[in-house]
Amino acid sequence: MIVIRPVSDLRNRFTEIEKTVKEGTPVYLTKNGYGTMVVMSLEQYSALTQDIEVKLDEADNMAKNTDERLSADEVFSKAKERIKSHEKL
Repeated sequence: MIVIRPVSDLRNRFTEIEKTVKEGTPVYLTKNGYGTMVVMSLEQYSALTQDIEVKLDEADNMAKNTDERLSADEVFSKAKERIKSHEKL
């Protein structure tokens, strides 16, 4: 279930938002009716970004150890292929 709250609740109802986030549900905050930010637990954030950090480290190591370079089109094409193959699973 998506939880959407006004940004003022971050100050006025922090404990409620903190409880929701600790239960594993991100809270989407709005300002003047428009989405402005998402609050999530450190565990959720780490889970989202850990793979990215690992892949960036792998790319850095590959760049150091080889002269092979890919164009932006090649990178995005490969990324799209991997996304499509994961969607089929």
